[in-house]
Amino acid sequence: MKKAVFNWSGGKDSALALQKVLAEKEFEVIALLTNMREETSKSSMHAIPLEILERQAESIGIPLFAVTSSTALKNYDQKMSEAVHHFKELGVQHFIFGDIFLSDVKAYRESKLHPLGIEVVEPLWEKTSQEVIDDFLKSGIKSKIIVTQADLLDETYIGKDLDQNLINSFPENIDVCGENGEYHTLSYAGGLFKKEVEFSISETIKTAFDFTLDTGEKKTFEYWQAEIVP
Repeated sequence: MKKAVFNWSGGKDSALALQKVLAEKEFEVIALLTNMREETSKSSMHAIPLEILERQAESIGIPLFAVTSSTALKNYDQKMSEAVHHFKELGVQHFIFGDIFLSDVKAYRESKLHPLGIEVVEPLWEKTSQEVIDDFLKSGIKSKIIVTQADLLDETYIGKDLDQNLINSFPENIDVCGENGEYHTLSYAGGLFKKEVEFSISETIKTAFDFTLDTGEKKTFEYWQAEIVP
């Protein structure tokens, strides 16, 4: 099998894509790479504490490799380049992601990794969101919603298991997989997990992030976010 690194977010698409990769046996996944913020010791966007990510990796049976950078991402490229060189020395030539259809995201990954001699692998690529969510519901993987875009899904969705009934309750303008950032999840049991990853949610807070759009316009997005306790 070809050695590979799986880029792990801790959420449902990552879990589904990894389960698919492990079943197909084309790649030997030697590490789960996760991007962390040095100021919080939590993952980017999902805000999952490092301890929970380590528990996920332990339950799956693949070691976690954390790449820690500043929230402002000033040292992100340097840190990722260092990680790539580390894994290339171990014989890795493929990085695997759980993206579905956002072509600009895939192009960005390729623009960063191809010059470093790494091929991008996308097991879920070009499936529809409905196909992916159907596969997820059949996979046995259990995931809870831990982040929502506040103007699209209110705080009552935080902490709920992603199942068919919850999906049916989404407004019509929500991508069922949350591929446009409508929501993020934490996967904790079933499927590829050998034992349940235990955690609790202490409270739900509202946070805000500034983004620069393709037009150059800066826009602030608000999110409901679970405060996760290991």
